[in-house]
Amino acid sequence: MTRILNNVNNESRKNILVVLFALAVFISLIIFLPDTFTYSARMMTAIVCLAVILWATEPFPLGLTALLVVLLILIFKVVDISIAFSGFASPAIYLIVGGMMLARSVNETNLMKRVTYFILKKWGNTANGLLGSIIIILQIQALFIPATAVRTTLMLPTTEMIIKTVNAKPDSNLRKMLLLGVAYGGNISGTAIMTAAIGNILTVELLNKYTNVQINYFQWLFYTFPLWLILIPAIWFLLIKLFPLEADERHFPNLRSEMGRRLHKLGKVNKEEWHTLAILVVIVTLWLTEAIHGLNPTVIVILGVVLMALPKIGNGSKWEKIVSINYNTVILLSVTLSLGYGLIESGAVQVISDYLSSGMLLPLIQRPLLAVILVIILTQLIHKVISNVSTAVVTIVPIFINLSLNADVNPVILGFTAGLTSLYGFVFVVETMPNLIVHSTGLIAQRDYFRAGFYATIVTSVATIIVAITWWKVIGLL
Repeated sequence: MTRILNNVNNESRKNILVVLFALAVFISLIIFLPDTFTYSARMMTAIVCLAVILWATEPFPLGLTALLVVLLILIFKVVDISIAFSGFASPAIYLIVGGMMLARSVNETNLMKRVTYFILKKWGNTANGLLGSIIIILQIQALFIPATAVRTTLMLPTTEMIIKTVNAKPDSNLRKMLLLGVAYGGNISGTAIMTAAIGNILTVELLNKYTNVQINYFQWLFYTFPLWLILIPAIWFLLIKLFPLEADERHFPNLRSEMGRRLHKLGKVNKEEWHTLAILVVIVTLWLTEAIHGLNPTVIVILGVVLMALPKIGNGSKWEKIVSINYNTVILLSVTLSLGYGLIESGAVQVISDYLSSGMLLPLIQRPLLAVILVIILTQLIHKVISNVSTAVVTIVPIFINLSLNADVNPVILGFTAGLTSLYGFVFVVETMPNLIVHSTGLIAQRDYFRAGFYATIVTSVATIIVAITWWKVIGLL
């Protein structure tokens, strides 16, 4: 065995060790979990832990691990096949797929580039204005582009161009501030727009399925808009304070001229961009008015995709381009949602909730404000272990739903708070896709996230608590 390991490279060794560790955890849980876990609950818990380790460390592609998880569920007959594949049939997945297709279509035009260059030209001539512009652009994109990963990917080339234009030196505070602005701005951009983050969509789906409470687009916006308004300037101010700049790093007159040159090169707004903007306005309007017409958000996004692709009406995008989405992500999210359903249907969530209910936790959850604080703290701690946002949501939200039912309190506030808090991963690169995508440029290191991420976690947690005891209490959510 040693000779074989010596013949493979370090990456392969690491992957082998990770897989062996994951298998050891899997087998240990099957053997040593207490008898209160039924066969299905025991196996589902073991499979979820195996999946969490493999997704966090990535010895295999994420989609491949997802299929392996489904295969294990079916081979061991943990839950019925309809539950194992339920994630693939969920409207939430089609909302995500439709959103990804919509983003591809929008990206075929210069609309988002034009908006980005315009904002940077107007406010990007100072460091503070530049950071604010980056964060605001990401929030504007959230209205129309569903996935944080897509928005971050769109913003990165422009940010790298800015870093080069303003000559932000390697390891300089300016470079760190701008790159963390993209990562953290991307993380908070999913706060108020239900369709802007996959975690939001999964939270709504789980609450609907297991509490019969349907949160629509407008309600999510209504609940979270004050928090969004707090976090945008708070993250901006935090990064400015944590990364003080030298005098020659604060003003960039050449950036304004560069943005002007790029805008001029784009020319006037063309027909395709106007059509794109009109269709996006229709989509957002329909999402906001769901309570009036009753159309599910998934139906609306599919309508948007069809309109974008239709000749004469659409924006000229080729269908082959629109459907060129990342199916690895689709498989991952479908299986993740199936795991959430499986955890509940197998009884694993009930057993775990019963254990948590037996101590001091239940009395605390029966007090709404303490419950919100506790959910925020526990979600942040668990999220540090379960790095993937989607996996964190489908693991944490069902547990808090069951805990709230055991405590005889409204399950919506705990599930909603847990899902929302899962968006705010700032400390580790692997906690969110924006963090990971920004780090993948090689322009910033994991160590640069620690201090800023610690304070950003405190800021978002405190801001959520403030909104809970004020706005949520006023509107009757708390």
